[in-house]
Amino acid sequence: MVETAGGGPGDGAAEVLDRPLPEGVRRRVVQIVSDGFGGLTVPELPAQLRQYARFAPNRRAKFAGNAMAAALEGDTLFRQRIGEQFREAQPELAAALDSGAPPPAADPLDVAAAAYVLRPTGWVKLVTAAGEEAQRADAERADEESRAELERLRAELVEARDLTRAETERLRAELESAKKEAESLQRKLRAALSDIKRGEAAMRKVHTEIEAVRAESHAQVSAAESETRRLKARLGEAEAALEATRRAAREGRSVEDMRVRLLLDTVLDAAQGLRRELALPPVSVRPAETVDAVEPGRMTPKDIAARALSENDPAILDQLLALPQAHLVVDGYNVTKTGYPQMPLEKQRLRLLGQLSQLAAQTNAEVTCVFDGAELAAPVLLAPPRGVRVLFSKPGVTADELIRQLVRAEPPGRPVIVASTDREVADGVAKAGARPVASAVLLKRFSRG
Repeated sequence: MVETAGGGPGDGAAEVLDRPLPEGVRRRVVQIVSDGFGGLTVPELPAQLRQYARFAPNRRAKFAGNAMAAALEGDTLFRQRIGEQFREAQPELAAALDSGAPPPAADPLDVAAAAYVLRPTGWVKLVTAAGEEAQRADAERADEESRAELERLRAELVEARDLTRAETERLRAELESAKKEAESLQRKLRAALSDIKRGEAAMRKVHTEIEAVRAESHAQVSAAESETRRLKARLGEAEAALEATRRAAREGRSVEDMRVRLLLDTVLDAAQGLRRELALPPVSVRPAETVDAVEPGRMTPKDIAARALSENDPAILDQLLALPQAHLVVDGYNVTKTGYPQMPLEKQRLRLLGQLSQLAAQTNAEVTCVFDGAELAAPVLLAPPRGVRVLFSKPGVTADELIRQLVRAEPPGRPVIVASTDREVADGVAKAGARPVASAVLLKRFSRG
């Protein structure tokens, strides 16, 4: 729609645009104004544009676009000067617009921008038509882009469906393979369990057979021992008879006695042959040992413990240490922390070792004192007192285990006494054949002197 404002018909300057300038046309107008800056002096420019006079055309269009569009619309003289610059730059397009016949092959946006600057008759229609053409072109371009995007999305959808179908088939195949593998593993597991059960049954059978063989061996050993004792008894009787014959010969008995002696010598030779066949050791039997009587039993550490003395009586320790070849093993820190725990460890060791040295001198027993060395940063520098062996456990080995090793190292039957209040130590050494006594008993023995 064209409105006239203060001009007659056919006056293009009187025409007014009743809608915003299309964006494409506006950019071309700003570029025309920016290019026309070069032909104007600074005084010829509007005041708001003079600061951009030294800018390059592209930079001027970027930073002063809005100001140039506003100046072109509001300042008629500035617009006319820009129009003169445009006429000099593009005379053919300007002449075509003045004649009212723009070139058909020209870009509608360029024609509309030139018409907006030159303001020939009918310029508003040219601007409006260019705007509509630009909008139509934008719509067509957007439509083309939408169709292209739609086609692309359809292609991606088809490709995604194909990939999904292929992935589904692959997963199904993997699932079937996994199921078959699981079934195979289950069969193998059942077979392994069956083999284990058969192995356990065979192991139980072997254990039963071993126990039977062991019992039969014990029975055979018992029978052999009984036969050995019987032969030893017969051999003893023969030796006793031979000795009696020899005594009779020495006393000058009759020829009959000599014949008996010859018979006994024959028996002796037979007995010696039997001894060689049986590989028997020499007999140390004495005549007094052939008399049937009750002999007193030998005293052991358990027999001493069964006497009427209290478990806390230090006299028990004296009786134990009085046994032949007695060996006293002391749990060092267990005794010191029972008797004098407030002292430093070094002084505890020195005091205990001094008391053990006196006890060893009094009883002549072998004495070994064991300390826990697991927490020691370095070996302890210590001169053991006379008659006392001092041992520290190695890293990773407790003093309790070292005590049990000492007890196990002793031959069966030797009196071994272990001084410790630790119940686990006491039970362990008792099973190994040693006699445990409480640490308090050893401390009472020290205090008695």
